[in-house]
Amino acid sequence: KTEAPRRKIVDENSIIPDFGAQAEQIISTAIEEFSRSAPSTSDDTVASTAYALKLSELETTLDAPLQVLYLRQLALLREQALSSYRSASKASESSDYEAMLAADAQFLRGAESSTRKSSAWTYDSERSHLQNVMNEFAQTTKKLTETRIQSSQQQSTAMQFLQHQQQMIQQLQMQLYGQSSPWNVGVAYRIPDTNFNLQGSYQQGRANFQLSCVPDEYAPMLGPNGFTNGVGPGNLGLSLNLSI
Repeated sequence: KTEAPRRKIVDENSIIPDFGAQAEQIISTAIEEFSRSAPSTSDDTVASTAYALKLSELETTLDAPLQVLYLRQLALLREQALSSYRSASKASESSDYEAMLAADAQFLRGAESSTRKSSAWTYDSERSHLQNVMNEFAQTTKKLTETRIQSSQQQSTAMQFLQHQQQMIQQLQMQLYGQSSPWNVGVAYRIPDTNFNLQGSYQQGRANFQLSCVPDEYAPMLGPNGFTNGVGPGNLGLSLNLSI
């Protein structure tokens, strides 16, 4: 009679909701059948004592494998409650404490319905283990959250520092060069039939001129005078940028 619950719990890893009542029924039925088949011992003290001993042995024999299934079911109930706790703590905004209470209550309901009332079965150890695991998980989650917050604060502080430094640089530039202009202009001119290149720029209120000697790699392809002998689009470059 213990084969059906064993197959359900061990082989299928399934929880039997009323396992305690079923275990009680299995043992009670076996004791009743044994009592009906036993001879009357009302007038024999020795026989009565032997009969009581046999009943105790029968109950112990049946209780042992059922208790093994009971402990296996408690492990399944613990894992189910732990899974519910993890899901609740991640999916909702409720506190870890509330999620712990809900998971503990879920395990308690399943453990009580799985316990055979007239036995010495207890679920205290499994319940304590569940609570310890949830506490460790909550502490780890709290540390990770604190680490993320601290990292975010450090990044924010670094950004504020860089912005402050940028503002100070702009203020120093204004003190040295006056109010910066929104105009940014760049001009480049190559002197015809030479390798000299003139570059000029005006940016943030400052002008800059540069003379460089850069051979024209494409001169042989353009002829002796290039595109033109004067100032034209072939040897004059102009860029304009307006910042608002």
